[in-house]
Formats: sequence, structure tokens, C-alpha cells
Amino acid sequence: MSQALRRAGTVDPGALRRTMDIVKPHLGGQRWLMSGGVTALLFEVAFRVLEPWPTKYVVDAVSAQLGASVPGAPEATAGLLVACAAAVVLIVGLRALTNYLATVCFALAGSRVATKLRAAVFAHVQSLSDGYHATSKRGDLVQRLVGDVGKLQDVAVTAGLPLIANVITLLVMAVVMFVLDPRLACVVVFAAAAYWMTSRGSTTRITQASRKTRKGEGQLANIAQESLGAIGVVHAYSLHGEISKSFSGSNMKTLKDGVQAKKLAAGLERRTDVIVGVATALVLGGGGWRVVQGGMSPGDLVIFLTYLKTAMKPLRDLAKYTGRIARATASGERIADVLDVLVDIDDEPGAVPVAQVRGDVALRDVWFGYLPGEPVLRGLDVTIPAGQRVAVVGPSGAGKSTISKLLPRLIDPTEGAVCLDGKNIRGFTLESLRSHIALVPQETVLFSGTIGDNIRYGRLDATDEEVREAARKASAHEFIEEMPEGYDSYVGERGGTLSGGQRQRIAVARALLRDSPVVVLDEATTGLDPKATSAVLKAIDHLTVDRTTVAITHDAHLALGADRVLWVENGMIELDGGPMELMSEPSGRFAAWVSTQRHAKEVS
Repeated sequence: MSQALRRAGTVDPGALRRTMDIVKPHLGGQRWLMSGGVTALLFEVAFRVLEPWPTKYVVDAVSAQLGASVPGAPEATAGLLVACAAAVVLIVGLRALTNYLATVCFALAGSRVATKLRAAVFAHVQSLSDGYHATSKRGDLVQRLVGDVGKLQDVAVTAGLPLIANVITLLVMAVVMFVLDPRLACVVVFAAAAYWMTSRGSTTRITQASRKTRKGEGQLANIAQESLGAIGVVHAYSLHGEISKSFSGSNMKTLKDGVQAKKLAAGLERRTDVIVGVATALVLGGGGWRVVQGGMSPGDLVIFLTYLKTAMKPLRDLAKYTGRIARATASGERIADVLDVLVDIDDEPGAVPVAQVRGDVALRDVWFGYLPGEPVLRGLDVTIPAGQRVAVVGPSGAGKSTISKLLPRLIDPTEGAVCLDGKNIRGFTLESLRSHIALVPQETVLFSGTIGDNIRYGRLDATDEEVREAARKASAHEFIEEMPEGYDSYVGERGGTLSGGQRQRIAVARALLRDSPVVVLDEATTGLDPKATSAVLKAIDHLTVDRTTVAITHDAHLALGADRVLWVENGMIELDGGPMELMSEPSGRFAAWVSTQRHAKEVS
């Protein structure tokens, strides 16, 4: 089909090539279905070619009967009429059956390919690093994953299948028409050439307009996702009007691009109708004259006109489906753009699973920057023995949270190495490495489902009793039991039905259930009131017992309770020691920081 479309000038060859490249890997398992569909399609074409012949015989027989009076002829003609009528019913029935079988085969194949493609895109997006997701637009990603893949599937069945059948029909009927009358058959060549000439400019513009439309729809999805995800802020700051204005602006632009694509497609369709009308008129006039001259029978003219009408259908369909095909190729390009993003955090060649971990952590001359030439970390060099609890403190923007992303390999250092038990963590498979590290982020994300399920994400094979025990240690059991359905209570999207402190304690319970030797806390108490902070700190005490702990924090209580404190500033470790030791440090930076944090807590 792709070659036929390129020859017809309906789509940009580069865009179609990219679309086919992302689909091809998923076609392998559908060979039998597609072969069955093609076979049924060929039979349908054969029946479509046969369908006009009974009409030819009837017209010729009736014409002959009207022109001559032969004894017994009416009875013979009546028999022929009955036979031809039965043949039409049989041929149409078989054509309908083969068309049904072809449609079902291609629909099943299309659905399965789309399902595999969507799964592949989703898996690829999940494998991309935090750096990519920090700059990407989630609403647009969802639109590509759901809408664009769906568009490919829809067009493959509603446009691709008819075009394949009609292109084959055009070729077969053109051959038959040249056999019947070569001179009249040249009209088909004229019509195809005329369509190709008139479609070249329009189809390029349709593809461009469709590409803009799909991009605009992705922008709409992103605006909707952002505003609905932050609906509390929208309400609190009365941003309804501003958000609606932004949405309406993008909506109108998308409408304009969509209308432009439809106008161009409609113009192409109508020009094609004129071409087909002119071709039909030429055959009607020329064929009628040849019947008068005796060069062909009336039945031949009827079958020729029928073939012409059927042969011209592909041209009508090419015009009719140009918009759909253009939107599909635009969708294919958008999917290909996502798949072209390289996975920068992946298993290194030769990486091996790590079975047991003591918990010795080391950062050796680590440099890192999110942008070239702008380092966030500058030569960090520190060793943390197994079981030690370390608090990482310092001013905002110093690079503390970046350290928390390095340990589970959410990002990789630009230079230097992160080591676990003396070995570079790049030598371990990602899955095995992360199974030994429990991360409690600042913004706790809970998934739609029950509280029990959200805790069990720490270890999927955990029993109900293990889930409850983790919740008890995390000081979460009591409030969970007070909920209407207990551990079966539904928490809603992102845990919106729970308070910040409750969400954090569930996150700690999840980490406890993971039972990892290394724990990373990234501002686990930020934004919590004193009561919630106290409950979370109690949960953290249970979590960090005998575990190597790296706690990024602005909480003075958590820092003072650590075995060791690292003061990070300007991407470097400027202070390193026990909390009491640093309280008496000459510069007084840590002591001043502790005083400031305590005062802030008292005020809050």
C-alpha cells in the first residue's frame, strides 16, 4: 500500500516511511491473518470483475431479441435471464463474504499491531530518564500514546484496506478494458494522469495542515492535563479565566488548521469527481458511437461503463481518504519522534544482577550538570559506610536533590563514579540495583487504587500481614484502620483524598516493605505541619534502623538525629562531620541553619 500511495502522491514519502518503520517490527506475528486478508481481498476483486458480466449477457440477449423474431427465442431468453439473475446473486453474495473476511482479518491484525505498538511506546516512555520527563509535556505524551496510535489503527482499517482493494481492482480492470477496447481504455490512463497532476500540490498542503492539527490537539491535551492536575491552585487563585483563555486560543488554532485540511481534501475530492465525470462522458460518447458503427455490442458498452465506474473508485477514494491518511502519517511522525528519543539510562553492556548488598556507598569525583557547561555538582567525593545515617543539608539549589537521583541511577554523573560496595553501579542491572534502594521522594505519588495496593508496590509478593506490619512501623496503621474500608479504601488519583502526612507515611511503609539496605530520603518532611512531621519522623526512625541512609533535608530534627551531616553548597561538600561537631564549627553555618529551621517550624 505504501508504494501505491507514494506513486499516487497522497502523502509525504518521508513521513510515510517513518510511519511504516515503527509499524513493521510488530507485523511479524500477524502474517497468517494478513495473508488470509490478502487472499480474501483477491477473491473479492475477482468477484468484482465478474459482477458486470451477467448484465452484459442480458443486455446483448434482449437487444438481439428486440432486433429479430426467432421461434422459441423468448423461452431461451427467459432461461438466460433467470441464469444471469442467479449468477448476480451468487457473485454479489460471494463478494460480500470475501469482503467481510478481508475486513475482519485486517481489523484484527490492525488492532493487534496497534496494541503492540502502544505497549512498545509506553515501555519506551517509561524507560526514559527523569531529565526527559522534566522537560516533556505529559498531556501531549498521553495524546501520542492513545490518540495517535488509535488514529493509525483506524486509518489502516477504514482507508488502507479499501485502497488496497481498489488499487488491485484498478489494475485488473484496466487490463480487461484494454482487451475489450484499447482506445476507450486509454481514458483510464488519462483520468489517472489528470488526478496525479491535480493532487500533487493539494496533498502536500493537506499533510502539513494535518500535522499542525495533531500538534495542536497535543497542546490542548497538555493544557487540560496541567490545569486539571493543579485544579486546587486554579480555584485558589481564580485562574479559570486565564486557563480557559489559553485553552480557547489553542482550540481555535486547532480548529483553523483542521478546517483548512478538510477544505483542501474537499477540493481535491470535487476535482476528482469532475475528472471521473469527464472520463465517463468520453467513454459514453465514444462507446455509443462504436456501438452504432458495430464495433462493439451494447452489452460490451454496459460492461465497459461498469468497469470504468469501478476502476475510477480508487481515484475517488484516494481523494476521499487523503485527509485521513495525512492525519495518520502525522500521527505516525509524532509516535516516531517519541521512539527516536534515546534511552540514556539503561543497562550497560555486560551489566550483571547484584544479589546481596552490604550498603557501602561512595561518590568518587562526581560531576553533573543538567545543561552543558553549567555543573550542578563539582567533584563530589564522599564515602558512606554501611548502616550510617547521613543528612545532606545546605542552601536551596546547591545540588542536594541531584545526589538523591544519582544513587538509584535516575541520572548518571557527567564525570566520576557512584559506587555500591566498592563497585561502580553502572556495572549492575538497573532492576537489581533499584531493588536494593528504597526512595522516599519529597512529592509522594500514590496510584489510583487501594491503600493496601499502594503499600504493596514496595514488594509485590508481600502478604497482607506484611503490608499491615509495614504500615504499623510507619505510623500509618491507625489512620488506615479509621478509614471506611481500611486497607481496601480507595485513595484516588495521586492520593488526593489523603493529607500530605498520610501520603508520606504510606510512602515510608512502602519503603519499609521493600526492606532495602540503602534508603534515600528527599525532603521527606517538607511542607508538613508539626504533628504530621512528628509522625513521619517516627516512621523514618523505623525505616532507617541499620540501613545506609542518605537524607536530603531541611528539617533540623532529622539532621541532628543523623550519624553524620554533609553541608553541600555550590555543588561541593564544604562541611562533613557529626551534627554536634558541626554545631561548634567555627564558621557557624550549620548552627545558624539549625536555628533558622527550628524558628521556621515554630512559626508554622
